[in-house]
Amino acid sequence: MKSGTPLSGWKDRVLFTPGPLTTSRPVKQAMLRDLGSRDHEFIAVVHDVRRRLVALGQTTQKQYTAIPMQGSGTFALEAVVSSVVPPDGKLMVVINGAYGRRIARIASVLGIETIAVEFPENCCVDVEEVQRQLDAHGNVALLAVVHCETTTGIINPIEPIGAAANAAGAKYFVDAMSSFGAIPISLPGCHIDYLVSSANKCIEGVPGFAFVLARLASLKDTNGYACSLSLDLYDQWAGLERNGQFRFTPPTHAILAFHQALLELETEGGVAGRAARYQANYETLVAGMRHMGFTEYLAPQDQGYIITSFRYPDDPAFDFERFYDALNARGYVIYPGKVTDADCFRIGNIGRIFESDVQDLLGAVKDVVQECGIKLKPQEAGARQ
Repeated sequence: MKSGTPLSGWKDRVLFTPGPLTTSRPVKQAMLRDLGSRDHEFIAVVHDVRRRLVALGQTTQKQYTAIPMQGSGTFALEAVVSSVVPPDGKLMVVINGAYGRRIARIASVLGIETIAVEFPENCCVDVEEVQRQLDAHGNVALLAVVHCETTTGIINPIEPIGAAANAAGAKYFVDAMSSFGAIPISLPGCHIDYLVSSANKCIEGVPGFAFVLARLASLKDTNGYACSLSLDLYDQWAGLERNGQFRFTPPTHAILAFHQALLELETEGGVAGRAARYQANYETLVAGMRHMGFTEYLAPQDQGYIITSFRYPDDPAFDFERFYDALNARGYVIYPGKVTDADCFRIGNIGRIFESDVQDLLGAVKDVVQECGIKLKPQEAGARQ
């Protein structure tokens, strides 16, 4: 897509995307330092980041550990899949969107026997069906699911799915890329063995690394399972435990920014405080978009407050590329759709944005609709096509 007309002045465009996100100025400023990867100060920062991440999972360092991995969130997903499934083990992936399919694709490339349990993209996962599939296949080593499926914004019920996995004797892996830090998650309460998220999502850091929260009792059983050197989750953990250092060059600046982002999360009131802001952003966005005549892809009861998919208007005057570029030129970045059975675009409610930013975006959307001659029929309050 075109970048649009550059803005004047220092302010960046506001990112209404699923990540990377708009970050605070102190987070940006935290990167204006150079620390060596073996500096005592940097090692102390890494230690504190790991401690704080475990606490966000509502657990203790006696039960769980945090393992940062260089690269994007997908690198950490592959680290888990390639490191914790026994050589003769089976992976079951629960899929209702593109990111569940990505986990299955990773396993396929790695040659891991994979069972895909698929649901429509506009439906939450049916826990009873997952239980039936676990019972039918037996001996599943690892069950994987995406918490907030960013394809649509749907939220899957990770707690009862975890109970099903636990009852079946399977380890449980949750892709919480777009939810961790914004939706309360109890790792032990959900029976989670491995959870993955990324620095540039709801904790509001910058890209450069992702992290795995792992149950220590489960992780310690996986030594020797990995089929990758750089993505060996057990070895990454063992190295951090041994001397506090990454095995390979760490993203020092991204980690310094992330540490600042964690401090800001705490100041905001933790996960509950951040959730309240994101929820307010979502409610403002949806009310304003409905008033203009846009329709969400998901039913309200399935929609989370992280990111929302909107259907294209039923008007030939609507062209997404033109719509995107016009908003971009006004300083607002949205996201294309990823749904396979409908034409949609997505708007995120996360990052260092507030209700006032959402109101500004809505004003820009209204201007663009008028400029492009798009005809919309405003919805009544609470109505939905």
